[in-house]
Amino acid sequence: MYEEAVMAVGTGAASGVLSYLLQGQADALRTRISAIFRRGGNPQEEAAALQVLDEHAAALARHEITERTVTDTWTELLAAFLDAHPSARADIDQLRTTAPTKTVNIGSQHNHGSGAFIGNDHYGDININTRDDR
Repeated sequence: MYEEAVMAVGTGAASGVLSYLLQGQADALRTRISAIFRRGGNPQEEAAALQVLDEHAAALARHEITERTVTDTWTELLAAFLDAHPSARADIDQLRTTAPTKTVNIGSQHNHGSGAFIGNDHYGDININTRDDR
C-alpha cells in the first residue's frame, strides 16, 4: 500500500514536471526541484536531479525525447526520493497540484492614419511606387 501511494504521488508530480517543461517554465521548475532535493541533504542528489531537468528541457525543445520518457524518468526519480525522504511528500505533491496552466492574452489593435496596417484589414487603394515608374 505504501509503495502504491509513493508511485501515485511520484506519477502525479512527474506529470507536473512535464507540464512545466512544455510551457517553457523550466526556470520556475528548477527552483522547485532544487528546493525539494535540497531537503535530502545530499548536494550530489540535488545536482543530479537538476542535470536531468536541464537535459530534459533541452531535449524537449529539440524534439529529441518523448513526453513519456520525461514522465517515466521523473516518476522514478521522485518516487525514489520520496521513499528515502517521506517528509518531502508535501513538496513533491505540490508539483502535481500547482502545475502551471498556459494563459493567452487577447488584446486589440487600433490603427489610425493612412497606409497599410499589418495585422488588420485595409480598405481602399494601395499605391506601390516602383523605381522605374511603371
